[in-house]
Amino acid sequence: MRLLYILFFATVFASAQDRLTTIYGKVTSDGIPVSFASIYVAGTTNGVSADKNGSYTLEVPVGEVIIIAQSQGYQSMRKTIGPNVGVTQEVNFDLSESKHSLDEVVVTGTRTEKRRTDSPVIVNLINSETLDKVVAANLSEGLRFQPGLRVETDCQTCNYTQLRMNGLQGGYSQILINGRPVFSPLTGLYGLEQIPVNMIERIEVVRGGVSALYGSSAIGGTVNVITKIPKKDAYDITYTFQDIEGTSDHILNGNATVVNESYNAGATFFVSHRDRETYDVNGDNFSELPELKNNSFGMNAFYLPTENSKLELSISSINEYRYGGEMVEKAAYLTEQSEERTHNVLIGSLDYQVNFNEDKSSFILYYGAQQTDRDHYTGIIPDEQEEQQQFFEDPPYGISEVVTHQGGTQYNHKFDSFLGGTTVVTGGVEYMYDDVYDEIESYNYLIDQTTKNLGFFVQNDWDITEHLNFLSGFRIDKHNLVDTPIFSPRLSLLYKLEETTQFRLGWGTGFRAPQAFDTDLHIAFAGGGISRISLSDDLKEERSNSFTASINYDKAMEHFIAGFTVEGFYTHLDDAFFQFPLGEDEFGERFEKRNGTGATVKGITLEGRANFDYVFQVDTGFTIQSSLFDDPVENIEGLEPKREFLRTPNTYGYATFTYTPTKKISASANLVYTGPMDIAHFAAEGSGQDIDEYYKTPSFTEVSLRVGYTFDLPKVETGLEIFTGVKNITNSYQDDFDIGKNRDSNYVYGPSAPRTFFVGLRIKSL
Repeated sequence: MRLLYILFFATVFASAQDRLTTIYGKVTSDGIPVSFASIYVAGTTNGVSADKNGSYTLEVPVGEVIIIAQSQGYQSMRKTIGPNVGVTQEVNFDLSESKHSLDEVVVTGTRTEKRRTDSPVIVNLINSETLDKVVAANLSEGLRFQPGLRVETDCQTCNYTQLRMNGLQGGYSQILINGRPVFSPLTGLYGLEQIPVNMIERIEVVRGGVSALYGSSAIGGTVNVITKIPKKDAYDITYTFQDIEGTSDHILNGNATVVNESYNAGATFFVSHRDRETYDVNGDNFSELPELKNNSFGMNAFYLPTENSKLELSISSINEYRYGGEMVEKAAYLTEQSEERTHNVLIGSLDYQVNFNEDKSSFILYYGAQQTDRDHYTGIIPDEQEEQQQFFEDPPYGISEVVTHQGGTQYNHKFDSFLGGTTVVTGGVEYMYDDVYDEIESYNYLIDQTTKNLGFFVQNDWDITEHLNFLSGFRIDKHNLVDTPIFSPRLSLLYKLEETTQFRLGWGTGFRAPQAFDTDLHIAFAGGGISRISLSDDLKEERSNSFTASINYDKAMEHFIAGFTVEGFYTHLDDAFFQFPLGEDEFGERFEKRNGTGATVKGITLEGRANFDYVFQVDTGFTIQSSLFDDPVENIEGLEPKREFLRTPNTYGYATFTYTPTKKISASANLVYTGPMDIAHFAAEGSGQDIDEYYKTPSFTEVSLRVGYTFDLPKVETGLEIFTGVKNITNSYQDDFDIGKNRDSNYVYGPSAPRTFFVGLRIKSL
């Protein structure tokens, strides 16, 4: 009899547990549907995706449960529903666009959508609002406000920039446009400055090696630039005037978005124009900031063919003229020294995604490409009359032709039951083709480089429990410049202590192929001639082994959000690349890219953040690190070898402050700190430098301020904002540039521009 009672109550209990009730509703934002939003039961894997109209239906257990709705770019929203046996309930959500990024959905860390706090790797975000508050004109200026990142200017004449992540130079960072690595080795020279800020919806940053997902060049980290996403009909026109110590800089940006009534198609368009004069800080009539004329336009569009599929198209065109050197009205080849560049860049991508199997499976087909045509001049007129005659007969004009193609497929599948938990398996294959042709006949200079890479990747994102996640994966790459396929594994572990704290551990390997990257393609001025880099005949790939560990804490209360992150990183490079000085030839200094024994980069990054009622917000980041070759390498012929990486400070950081007491008033301040670093300085007659030497730079702190006021014009549903401010208020700018035509153009450090006053006007839809 007792056994019958036990069986009876067990059956009743099981039946109660199996009882379900149905909820349905719509996910919107300001009344506009949020397509494909995720709706799920808190603490479980039970969830669905909304359709293109934001509508959803979900079966949930009987009893009090918490339902969460979330989507990329919006704050997640929670609602509690009570026990309603057999009653169908309507539960609607109206999401707000995210003003902080604690709960935002990100994609770069795992190639699938995940909440930031659920991601097994740290993904930092820079949204369009942040870019606006720091008055960034382009991608290069916006990336300075992220922990572990440093953007540096590397040429006094042409001002090309590169991004350093965790102490590694530009070639170790993978730049993605909408998830596609279409930044070619040559595009990396000027591309960070050529991407206008009004093209950008948000930037996702993953520090540390993610080569298992993105292949070669993702050793230091990955930056994913996501272009403007169509959400609702809107427009925005902004004009900014900047005064750089008497030099004018005009920037005009425009955006327009159109979405149809069914919300199954839309497009956002952008245009950008910039016109900046040359700037000379030391009065030698040679520029420190080059002339810039940039015209860009493009669009990002989507179409939903069915309830469960999406087609996205992105196209951008960039035309830029850049001139630096002697400030005279002459053809470039008649100037004492100058660099002239005309870029025509076309970038595009096409993605198709279909969800099936009750949204547990998805298939993605994608293609991305870029084409760059560049006409350029890099020259310095010789002193001797006979050499001058030869120079004028064959001036050093050059051409560059670059084509990049990337295509692939990705498949994701969610298993609701996997070894006691749930998992998402991701697999894919992609092919990358890049062809760089760069020639200056008069210098006998030629880079004719074709790289091809076939990659296959697999990843298992396993939620072992509600609090524990284990991410594992690998990638196999067959690169045409490497003899054997390269296997790159990746492991990450996430432990969530309640909802406030996350502990992460990560390990991964990667490689860089024996090819020319951005800095290798730059021709500089040094020692009274031109400086060029070639590749060693026996150059082989560089391998990396990377470890990361971090603690992330965020506490959200009714009126206050605050948190911090502490992350340690360690990367060892085998056969690390370095530039060996070969000495001079008839044109100037020559360097050869060779393999060293190895190098180690290690350090710690500290982040802090706080937000009080969305009125006052502060974000900070500071990095302490060390970058050393295992054995000393020679940088300048005749000087002692050094273990330290050049142009790499051991300390750097940033802070941003935003005050928004009302919707009409906004004020923001920011600072960027760069610690001392070792750089090389080549001497030449008349340049102000007598001997070749290493130089320890001073530290720099750049402080900027912006204030704005918005007038509402409700009759025309328009807002009118007037803003003004100062960049680099204290004029913390390099004061010992070389002078004259024989200057060392690589002898440049510190902030990219001196004190700059700006004023602007924005007209936008309400």
